[in-house]
Amino acid sequence: MTVLLFGGVFPRYVAAQHAYINISDPFLRKSPVAVPDFKLLGGQDAGAGLALEARTILANALEFTGYIKVLEKASYIEEPAVTGITRAEVNFKNWTVVGAELLVTGGVVKSGDTVQLKLRLFDTFTERLLVGKVYSGGPTDIRRMVHRFCSEISLHLTGNRGIFSSRLAFISTQGKNKEIFVCDFDGYQPRQVTRHNSISLSPSWSSDGQWLAYTSYVKGNPDLYIKNLKQNRGASVRFKGVNITPDWVPGQFALAATLSYEGDQEIYLLTGKGKVIKRLTRSWGIDVSPEFSPDGKKIAFVSKRAGTPQIYIKDLETETVRRLTFQGRYNTSPAWSPDGDRIAYVGVVKGEINIYMIGLDGNGLVQLTRTAGDNEDPSWSPDGSLITFTSTREGSSRIFVMTATGGEQRRLLLMEGAQTDSEWSQGNENN
Repeated sequence: MTVLLFGGVFPRYVAAQHAYINISDPFLRKSPVAVPDFKLLGGQDAGAGLALEARTILANALEFTGYIKVLEKASYIEEPAVTGITRAEVNFKNWTVVGAELLVTGGVVKSGDTVQLKLRLFDTFTERLLVGKVYSGGPTDIRRMVHRFCSEISLHLTGNRGIFSSRLAFISTQGKNKEIFVCDFDGYQPRQVTRHNSISLSPSWSSDGQWLAYTSYVKGNPDLYIKNLKQNRGASVRFKGVNITPDWVPGQFALAATLSYEGDQEIYLLTGKGKVIKRLTRSWGIDVSPEFSPDGKKIAFVSKRAGTPQIYIKDLETETVRRLTFQGRYNTSPAWSPDGDRIAYVGVVKGEINIYMIGLDGNGLVQLTRTAGDNEDPSWSPDGSLITFTSTREGSSRIFVMTATGGEQRRLLLMEGAQTDSEWSQGNENN
């Protein structure tokens, strides 16, 4: 039987919170971290496999961030799994000499169906314990416990809890069908959440991670569905015409979507139960793909009001609308950064489809992908350090991830069929 996991801090070593790493720095230098093998505490060989599993999960999660470099174990000259994992037992000079600025040590205790993890983060130069936690749970809770500690590391080093409790929603094809799947932040354990045997598109997470809104053709028309993932309940929006491209209002049970029941495709504000509150855009051109700013006071959207698809921003308080993109004749799919000052989007230039990023003032245009297939569907990680996107660089459409500056582009997961429309949740420890 699985025991409920819990966490605690080691007494007397609560370090002052300090942001060591600016994850928005385009010239970011990765912090070198050593993650040696975890120690079996209590001498129980039964926990050996769990110790290896926990260490591997932690190292992979830290490396995934893009701002931490986990040093190769072959370079280590000390083995805390043998010598000890506490501050008094660590010889910090053995870690500074191999280039480690930070050190993670771990201990595992297995007792019956209960596993206890004792995890510590040290600064090797000051020889201080920065973070110390104890977690208990069942063997199947190892991944969740380790990721909770990674969140603590991120909080101490960057000022926020990072990506480790977040999830991705995306579309995957199965034969002729397109269904919505959900996976962990790193592509682990993809699982199907819709079974419409039809075409589903544009998944969007609510702020609390409990609801998905999306479009499906299951009834023959592009209708909007609002689904609670845990309770299998929700609502649908089935007006005449299109009901597409939903986006949730930050912190509210309300969303915007594109509807055409009044004729032209315009953006409307809806309740979480699918009732129209008000119309948000009015123009002769098609308006689609609303994307709320992090504070919920503005929306970015795509409009053809100037003749070609371009990205616009509307201030919901003043009702003013301004055009954001001017370079290129086709710009779509705006994705607002969590800090609110940048927008990633898809641009078509000279027949090539790529991801771009632009400042909220229209300056600082940067091309993030190039010369590698078609690249679409950008979505920011909750801490703003990473962006997922769809690319055809390997043939079929796959979901890739890169740093927010366009670096370290790599495929996130490999499944049958094609994967598109990735959408990153904000992260929730209770998910």
